[in-house]
Amino acid sequence: MPELPEVETTVRGLARYLEGERLTRVVVNRPDLRRPFPADLMQAMTGAVVTGLDRRAKYGLLHTDRGRTLIFHLGMSGRWRIDPERPDRHDHLVLHTDDHIFALNDARRFGSVDLVDRAILDAWPPFAAMGPEPLGELLTPGHLHAATRGRKTAIKGVLLDQRIVAGLGNIYVCEALFRSGISPRRQAGKVSRAAFARLVPAIRDVLHQSIADGGSTLRDYARPDGQLGYFATRFDVYGREGEPCHRCEGTIRRIVQGGRSSWFCPQCQK
Repeated sequence: MPELPEVETTVRGLARYLEGERLTRVVVNRPDLRRPFPADLMQAMTGAVVTGLDRRAKYGLLHTDRGRTLIFHLGMSGRWRIDPERPDRHDHLVLHTDDHIFALNDARRFGSVDLVDRAILDAWPPFAAMGPEPLGELLTPGHLHAATRGRKTAIKGVLLDQRIVAGLGNIYVCEALFRSGISPRRQAGKVSRAAFARLVPAIRDVLHQSIADGGSTLRDYARPDGQLGYFATRFDVYGREGEPCHRCEGTIRRIVQGGRSSWFCPQCQK
């Protein structure tokens, strides 16, 4: 599944071509993805000028001069194709400008597209329930420390809770926990403020590095320009079960927590 760096990379790639442009044509090729397309999508977006693009957690936001924001989620396999050489049967939403074509391609159709008035974006239910952005100023050691007091669940699961931190996914939680020396099995309520002081910059560092690398190409993900992200070549623990730790003489282990795999070094992470 495309995670936060992949969505950030996608938004930046689209902004290079879309920001300030008028949408001359909007084509919807099927009635739904994970849920139906907005009924007024073509009417609301055709002729609109794209005033900016943003990201919130794992959602991309396309703002227009009509006060409406198109919100997309890439689901499991979604990606935007810019000026594709030929149409594809999985191009479910296609935006045209005078100079370019943008096709939202989603073979598994676990993605989504919504239209929301920009004035009430923060109150949109998926956003209203979210915690702070991991790259924003509101994510602090104090926030994590306060949010985890009395929690007996493992810290790995807490960090994946979008109500605690918005947008963190399995790859980057595993990598950030390794960098900060915290075991994914440790009870959240027993993680000290000093450990969170290591974890917050580790989260930011791993996300910034992945964004700079164009994301982690796993399975179907590619950037809008068709290029593949290469952060996966830098993984310290994710997907490396049985391989030697990059930091010590230990061996990377894999366990299952909450139905998801966790990779870690038992010697480096306590």
